[in-house]
Amino acid sequence: MAARIEDYALVGDGRTAALISRDGSVDWLCWPRFDASACFAALLGTRDHGFWRIAPAAKHVETTRRYRDGTLVLETRHKTREGEVLIIDYMPAGDGSHLIRLVEGVHGRVAMRMDLSLRFDYGSAVPWVSHNELGDLRAVSGPHKVVLRTKAPLHGLGQTTVSEFTIRAGESLAFTLSYGASHEDDPPPIEPRKVLAATDSFWRDWSRHCACGTPWDDVLKRSLLTLKALIYMPTGGIVAAPTTSLPEQLGGVRNWDYRFCWLRDSTFTLLALMDAGFVEEARAWRDWLLRAVAGNPEQAHILYGIAGERLLPEIELDWLPGYEGSKPVRVGNAASAQFQLDVYGELFDALYQARRRGMASDRDGWRVGLALMQHLEKVWNEPDEGIWEVRGGRKHFVHSKVMAWVAFDRAIRSYEEDHQLAGDAPVERWRALRDQIHAEVCQKGFDPELNSFVQYYGSKRLDASLLLIAHMGFLPQDDPRVVGTVEAIGRGLLRDGFVLRYDTEGQATDGLPGGEGAFLPCSFWYADNLIGLGRCDEARTLIERLIGVCNDLGLVAEEYDQVEKRLVGNFPQAFSHVALVNTVLNYSRAVGPAKERGAAAKVQAAPRARAASAAGPA
Repeated sequence: MAARIEDYALVGDGRTAALISRDGSVDWLCWPRFDASACFAALLGTRDHGFWRIAPAAKHVETTRRYRDGTLVLETRHKTREGEVLIIDYMPAGDGSHLIRLVEGVHGRVAMRMDLSLRFDYGSAVPWVSHNELGDLRAVSGPHKVVLRTKAPLHGLGQTTVSEFTIRAGESLAFTLSYGASHEDDPPPIEPRKVLAATDSFWRDWSRHCACGTPWDDVLKRSLLTLKALIYMPTGGIVAAPTTSLPEQLGGVRNWDYRFCWLRDSTFTLLALMDAGFVEEARAWRDWLLRAVAGNPEQAHILYGIAGERLLPEIELDWLPGYEGSKPVRVGNAASAQFQLDVYGELFDALYQARRRGMASDRDGWRVGLALMQHLEKVWNEPDEGIWEVRGGRKHFVHSKVMAWVAFDRAIRSYEEDHQLAGDAPVERWRALRDQIHAEVCQKGFDPELNSFVQYYGSKRLDASLLLIAHMGFLPQDDPRVVGTVEAIGRGLLRDGFVLRYDTEGQATDGLPGGEGAFLPCSFWYADNLIGLGRCDEARTLIERLIGVCNDLGLVAEEYDQVEKRLVGNFPQAFSHVALVNTVLNYSRAVGPAKERGAAAKVQAAPRARAASAAGPA
């Protein structure tokens, strides 16, 4: 059985990432990209599906771990009765080819054991293992090849490579696993110590620019480092998570592949990066967005591959039993073919906010935007699958309509405020549509009896996405309808101090069996509303609670199971870390939602709440 989700650490190189358990087992690694097939898939099955463990042979071991400050270099310290050993795990930044594990003796002597079980194609393919002319172990299967280089003694045991050795104080031993194409020469050897120094410097040089001055600077920096690790360096695309099919409920069926890039995350991610001081990464993400959506606007998707791929067919891997029996295990994501109206608002808001924070306009991108707006004029009044990607039929989701309003609003503002944008724009028609959408949402999406906006037109259900109404400038934070919505969500969706997306029990909105954990970004959105309403003490209590569910390394998943007191969902989750960054910065400023103001004093964003003044009739 795999470890608890919170027992995993992340190491990455800007192209892919590995999950390493507290007991020293690499249970997940896709090579050479985040979305490639896994060569270690024990996370979703058993050790028969691939793992790589280095740990003391003793039964009684005291283990602690940490990241080197400001880096993605992991240090795990094991103490036994005979001695102490340190294992340093890292991947050379930007390389995409090596995972290195250094074993160092601290004091005494420690008997160690290494078990390497490579299984390509998500645990389904046992490789042919041999040795090259230098004595390095080589494993080949189809297009894949992995080479292990070490001075430790190796021997086969069944279909696993084993090494048993003793490490003494002052001694060190390196294990370097390198990936390459099977038809090419073996990856060249590297010098582990030299590479460690370079990797350490890379991360420290990057993270020292992180914004600071908040009550939670360490957590903030770790979240930003995690986001950096989830950026595919060649394209700037950011994966939602490096994993697939970690369940939203243990034993359940809500298991999705998150190794792709969602347009929905664009605004939140751009603002988290820019407000924390990382403009280059934000620019790369903006450029990825424009490349991804380029083309026929009627063919725009809600998510893409990390290089902008559009074909992401969803299949089930029936040979994998799933994390703690949570089946099916899915690869690909059928949501890519859904119609989700809100992504238009996210896209235009991201580009608008980037310009307001000083990022140069992209004229070609504006022409793409004009084509998208022309399409949105035709489809805004249609039902969609919504922010939660429901599979129970399209509806007129209130959040989707609000985001359609955002798209028109930001397009108007962009054209009026940036004279560098080329081409004429039908601004008057956009204004009329913006006013029409606003009036419709306030009439059909607000329930006077509940004193709250609702999930979709005509329903009585609440939805945490409604917490974004004020943040997007649709209505001011202190509007009675917004206040009523926040209070209703506090009564109806707050469970044990965490906010649910919506009530999945006894309803069929999403077309799936009920049951899931608390979706952590929603809880951060709730904290943002508390801050906006001046309830900062309550907000701080909630923020502390949310930070408290991060694991010992500061990593957090998509959701939290309040009953089992465990992290659930894909891990680490970019959206959760983005929400954490935005809310922490928001709280530290204590002047409104994080999306209303930039972090740097010299860059002032337009307060979103004021956008409602141009919204038209309520």
